[in-house]
Amino acid sequence: MGTLAFKSGLALGEMVRRGDIGAEELLEYYLGRVSRFNPDLNAVIQMIEESARERAREADRARVRGTFWGPFHGVPMTIKESFDVAGMHTTRGNVALKDNVAETDALAVTRLKAAGVTLFGKTNVPLNLADFQSYNDIYGTTNNPWDLGRNAGGSSGGSAASMAAGLAGVENGSDIGGSIRNPAHYCGVFGHKPTWGLLPPRGHAAPGVVAQSDLTVIGPIARSAGDLEALLLAQAGPDEIHAPGYQLALQPPAFRSLGDLRVAAMVNNEAAPVSQETQRRVEAVLDAIKAAGGQVDYDARPDFNLKDGHEVYQTLLWSVMASRNPDDAYQALRAQAEALDPSDQSERARTLRAQVASYRDYGMANEARTRMRWAWHEFFKTYDAFITPMMSTPAFPHDHGPMGQRVLMVDNTPRPYFEQLFWAGMAVNSYLPATVIPTGAVGEGLPIGVQIIGPEFGDLKLLGMAKMLEAEGFTFVAPPGYDD
Repeated sequence: MGTLAFKSGLALGEMVRRGDIGAEELLEYYLGRVSRFNPDLNAVIQMIEESARERAREADRARVRGTFWGPFHGVPMTIKESFDVAGMHTTRGNVALKDNVAETDALAVTRLKAAGVTLFGKTNVPLNLADFQSYNDIYGTTNNPWDLGRNAGGSSGGSAASMAAGLAGVENGSDIGGSIRNPAHYCGVFGHKPTWGLLPPRGHAAPGVVAQSDLTVIGPIARSAGDLEALLLAQAGPDEIHAPGYQLALQPPAFRSLGDLRVAAMVNNEAAPVSQETQRRVEAVLDAIKAAGGQVDYDARPDFNLKDGHEVYQTLLWSVMASRNPDDAYQALRAQAEALDPSDQSERARTLRAQVASYRDYGMANEARTRMRWAWHEFFKTYDAFITPMMSTPAFPHDHGPMGQRVLMVDNTPRPYFEQLFWAGMAVNSYLPATVIPTGAVGEGLPIGVQIIGPEFGDLKLLGMAKMLEAEGFTFVAPPGYDD
């Protein structure tokens, strides 16, 4: 079983279907790995072992009857802590919610179970899902499987660490500022941020919240691009409120090989400079496309200034994030914003103003964002994808200092911590899908991911491209020290 832990979820499901391994045996295997490796990683922070065992036994009984639940029949799964699972705590890393126990499953959990998974645990997050690192006062700090002294990303850091260390078969996270993609990048796995609205997020919200948040999406994290596709399709499609009039009809890729592609690329940008090694990994992906006969345009951009787009994204992002705050915390932000000198245009001042933006301010930002969505729409009539870095560096050492004082070292140059949002925000701001693929462990022996952005509802096109690149060698590689 030396390589069993790192097989794709689809491969594991096929093994169960064929009877090569029982679902209960497979669950016990992963539970054993959690017992062995999780104490150092702190990726899995809640467990429901007995109910998972009963689910696995039922999966085995169903197989004997010739009944199969879906592509992940009997595949053990962990899931981000912020998804409601009946009988489990949903705290979002916030001590104020430490006693909150979900009464029902999130819709995504219901649909994933229908695809066959055996859900047995939850994975760690940062406070209020609002950091590039995953730590909080309830569950502690999640470490990166490649280097325990470094972060695993956030806010789906526990999810990506679980996948990289082989603690479960598949995973699911969420993303508003790179929260699926930066953990995938830091841990060397695959992650997909879907088109906004494609996967209904009901049951992934603070207690009592029903409305879907602007910008936020839920989506898969896995060890293969094929798993991303299958997990996406398992969760996609309208919720009940839309079902009478909407149906899922995603277009498959029109291209058959990397040689058919025409992509645009941006390997670096002064708004968020990346390390030389990160740039080389983006170029490696582009070289693979060119070697196959595909076309790469390094100069093409949508018809608006990307820096202006980032400003719009920040207005929307900080407003959405602040809306989650309790009344007293929000009023404190308003008081700080009102006390600002009108001439103060510092990063702190702009963030404060965005956090308490008026409806008119938000509406103006949304109008600007909508014009950018149309610009991207025109852009993707010519190009299949836009390929960029995901983050400026590989995983950085843990830093739990005040957020406003944090910096990241990019080739020995200090850069602002939240500058990293530039790369994540391009897709989020305009509701675009984006996939991160691994490119191996290089440089300091740490993985680096590359981001592929596509047109709205072009999710299958991106995942098709990711599968082709995976076949060219851009695959998951297990970190050392996690063999059986």
